[in-house]
Amino acid sequence: MLLEARGIVKAFGAFHAVAGADLLLEESELIGLIGPNGAGKSTFFNCLSGDARPTAGTIRFRGTEVTALPPAAHARLGLARTFQVPIVFDTMTVRENVMVGAFLRHPHRRAAAAKADEVLAFTGLAEQANLPATALGTPGRKRLEIARALATEPVLLLLDEALAGLPSAEVEAAIDLVRRIHESGVTLIVVEHIMEVIHRLTRRVLVFHQGRVIAEGTPAEVTADPAVITAYLGRRAHK
Repeated sequence: MLLEARGIVKAFGAFHAVAGADLLLEESELIGLIGPNGAGKSTFFNCLSGDARPTAGTIRFRGTEVTALPPAAHARLGLARTFQVPIVFDTMTVRENVMVGAFLRHPHRRAAAAKADEVLAFTGLAEQANLPATALGTPGRKRLEIARALATEPVLLLLDEALAGLPSAEVEAAIDLVRRIHESGVTLIVVEHIMEVIHRLTRRVLVFHQGRVIAEGTPAEVTADPAVITAYLGRRAHK
């Protein structure tokens, strides 16, 4: 088992953003997390990546308990993630942004630059390598954040709405990139609101609602589940 998250709770005072969620993930899977806004998906991601410490529950990654470990420890073990709003270093070039990730495994500048160039070519950003990160629009920034995460050489990549807000042509390119990342041997968990993307990319989906997993199965199975229709797709879809 690559990742085991059991009984995860994240409370903010009396409010439970995550209320006892479980996730068991095998190596080489590509799974989706869906749910309405405020369902707890991103908070759950934060717990998995070490950006937030769970109030209760345990997380094991590659056989090591990481529940209370910081993000840097998760990264060293091979877990990388992106954020809903891409975070880039505006004062640095595209290549330098990716080198920040590459330095995790390649502490010498020349090796980190070589790794960055490899990842930039893979993600389609090679032509923008010397541009300032500020020159990129939202699609480019999202791709840059994925590139920086890939430069850490992860075994597990968490993508938090990496395709949200992209024009249709960019969505197609992003789907292709995610597929190629998976084919390269990286396990992925994808949070996404675009159901077409979930159907096209994943074989297993977990549905979050009010901090809990209310359904799990194939995309077709969960989107036909009455509880999911009510909680996520809306009551009209059930008629």
